[in-house]
Amino acid sequence: MITSRDNSLLRRARAVRDGKVDDAIFVEGLRLCEEALSSGLAIEAVIFSDEIAHKEKAARLIDQLGQVCNRLASVSEKLLESISYTKTPQGIVLLAARPEMDEANFKSAQPSAPLLVVLHGINNPVNVGAILRTAEAAGATGAITTQQTSDPFSPKSLRGAMGSAFRLPIWTGTTFDEGLAWCRERQIETVCTDVAGKTAYTDLDWTTAKALIMGPESTGLSREEVSAAINVITIPMLGEVQSLNVGVAAAIILYEAARQRASRIRV
Repeated sequence: MITSRDNSLLRRARAVRDGKVDDAIFVEGLRLCEEALSSGLAIEAVIFSDEIAHKEKAARLIDQLGQVCNRLASVSEKLLESISYTKTPQGIVLLAARPEMDEANFKSAQPSAPLLVVLHGINNPVNVGAILRTAEAAGATGAITTQQTSDPFSPKSLRGAMGSAFRLPIWTGTTFDEGLAWCRERQIETVCTDVAGKTAYTDLDWTTAKALIMGPESTGLSREEVSAAINVITIPMLGEVQSLNVGVAAAIILYEAARQRASRIRV
């Protein structure tokens, strides 16, 4: 039987899922819950289905989560479905404190020659998550997301990032101008892509401090925003293709940066 206390927890879970609670995030699925635990997030509550609790791997995780969280609720599959963000419930949900990374902490997390990615006006949370996942894999040292960008800690973004959002330093909520000014003050060269760019992405020196700016999926950066960057690069394309998906473009460029940085270390 579901208790009144559990009903209150389910209502809170729906509110967090829907972005109505500023200081908490909704994490769904065994893999993401494992990532949240290993990343040291402050876990508020765990809700899991009766069915998944009988599976060995899930039971072990629930036991580990119970050691860091004193609010566990076992519910039916139907009730879990009522709070799930996906069409097919993942069996387990946790609520955790939203990771905090203000400007001061973000700065302290950066090495002498950072490789940052700036997400500006990217409104598809799946793309946001995918870029963060690629950024971590390619060795980026942090990400800046502007006010016009989808929340990197929304359920869809978290699914796309697959744990990277818990580990990669992310500074959220700044404006485009503030983000670029912050980079200029620290001699971090800003780089944006543009079809009219004269420099191929492979010809830019990525071994020094850089911030790659990725703009909106449908329109890209405005003329004013492009002109505000120090470097403007392009990805050569054959045929009649005029643009790439923002996540694909970010991956191509970040891995070129990773290749150059690895080569410098070997030398």
